[in-house]
Amino acid sequence: MIKALWKRLSESSFLVFGLTLALNGIGLIALYSIGTYEGSSFMQNAFYKQLLFMIPALVAFFIVLFLPRRLIHKYSYLLFGIMLLFITIPYFGPSVAGTHRWINMGLPVGIQPSEFAKWILVITLARYLSDHTLEMHHFSSILFPIFLALIPFAIVLKQPDLGTALILFVPVFPMLYWVGARPFHLFLFLAPLLSILTAFHTISFSVWAGVLLLVLVLAKPTLFMAVVTYFSNIFLGLLAPVLWNLLRPYQKNRILTLINPDLDPLGAAYQIIQSKTAIGSGGFWGKGLGQGTQTHLKFLPVQESDFIVSVIGEELGFIAIVFMLVLFTLLIIKIINLATNSNDRFSGLVIFGIGSIFLAHVFVNCAMSVGLIPVKGLPLPFISYGGSFLVSCYIMIGLVMNLGVNRQD
Repeated sequence: MIKALWKRLSESSFLVFGLTLALNGIGLIALYSIGTYEGSSFMQNAFYKQLLFMIPALVAFFIVLFLPRRLIHKYSYLLFGIMLLFITIPYFGPSVAGTHRWINMGLPVGIQPSEFAKWILVITLARYLSDHTLEMHHFSSILFPIFLALIPFAIVLKQPDLGTALILFVPVFPMLYWVGARPFHLFLFLAPLLSILTAFHTISFSVWAGVLLLVLVLAKPTLFMAVVTYFSNIFLGLLAPVLWNLLRPYQKNRILTLINPDLDPLGAAYQIIQSKTAIGSGGFWGKGLGQGTQTHLKFLPVQESDFIVSVIGEELGFIAIVFMLVLFTLLIIKIINLATNSNDRFSGLVIFGIGSIFLAHVFVNCAMSVGLIPVKGLPLPFISYGGSFLVSCYIMIGLVMNLGVNRQD
């Protein structure tokens, strides 16, 4: 058994596994510091619970590492159907903090099925795009993959969990581009979002209207498509106030306080202000492990997951954040290289899709911590506390290391 395990690991990329363990180590150090002064019981301490979560995470990692790729390919559609069922089950249980995200099976912790939906959607899209000889330069060829992603997106969005729903949609466009979809066709799907976002500022919307016109001129679509595309986006911009009113109050507050935190410094802007204060007070070298005042006096909210970067910045300093980001950069670059060098389309697509998920998580979590984007409940891979997320991340690393080896099984 040990010999077979060593053989499979030696075939795969040790660098990917090593970087994963290093990032996990940084997360455990931060969680240990957070729990130092909590005085909570063993099962209420995030550090010890994360250590326990490592057991199913590593078990899942090694199972996926040994799976023949033909089985991953063969049962991807079945897995997609099971995933849709499981992300629907939370609606039939009690709500937690006003949401329906977890399945509680009588255990001290619940299972968040939407975390597993991310990589399941990736392998489903990879099978569809690799099995069909698609003329990707045709607009119709990208419609079904987008429809596949919209199903779990809509279910998770309704829970409500906007952050996870957006992450579900992230791999779709990179994977379509990877297989040869025209950038103009992908642009047509992103243009409505940009039209809505820029509509709240007259100058921005005017600039966007000019950019949209320039893109249409350069892309040279049919006159009918160009006219419909341009004026439908302008119309969407004019509807922005209506769409704004559809947002939940807390979502509006997060956007408004991102622009001007002084609007609600003790409410919606509190998280961003405390996070930036913690990172700034740490300076270059940090205050020292266990010495963070923002962390241990509980000024910093959701410090075990969403704002764990702020804990690292306050106690270990800017240098630790840079080191962590370097590790993430090396990991994502290695994943992209494995996708590029893959000898079959399915494996390359899965690896590339997983790489885009990791990149999105790192960008959103870090940008949120320093107030560059509105606050979204997205954890940092291998760093943040969370059982379902940790297991899901190790499964994705197992898929990368498994499918990144050019062999026939």
